Amino acid sequence: MSPCRKFLSCTVLIVLIIMSCLYIRHPGSCSNRDISISQSRDSMTSGIPQYIVQIVNTCINSGCAPSNIHVHCGWFASARIVNPRAFKRLSYDDCLVNAGKPLKGSQIVRFTYSNSFMYPLAFKSANFC
Repeated sequence: MSPCRKFLSCTVLIVLIIMSCLYIRHPGSCSNRDISISQSRDSMTSGIPQYIVQIVNTCINSGCAPSNIHVHCGWFASARIVNPRAFKRLSYDDCLVNAGKPLKGSQIVRFTYSNSFMYPLAFKSANFC
């Protein structure tokens, strides 16, 4: 193989390696996939239905905890008071989790709300290390 072809092959290989590093998630980093949001109806209540919500950071990277976690939440409202340090609607379709503080690995934010229907809640954004 000529020196020119070797150089070109090495250059292409290096470019491919750099591009793959840019697009592949680093194993120690956290992402939106690591924020788990689940909710279920509390069957033990009568009257206005109650729903139990759990938001968990499933990332195993202990050196980085996502903060300023926002959730799609529509016009979220509750007949029962929800601790605003746990979950607070800031505006339409924008709720803040854990008062914006970092959510450590395996940490759970749990709260109960009351409404005639279950609000669809989904991850919106967060600051990741």
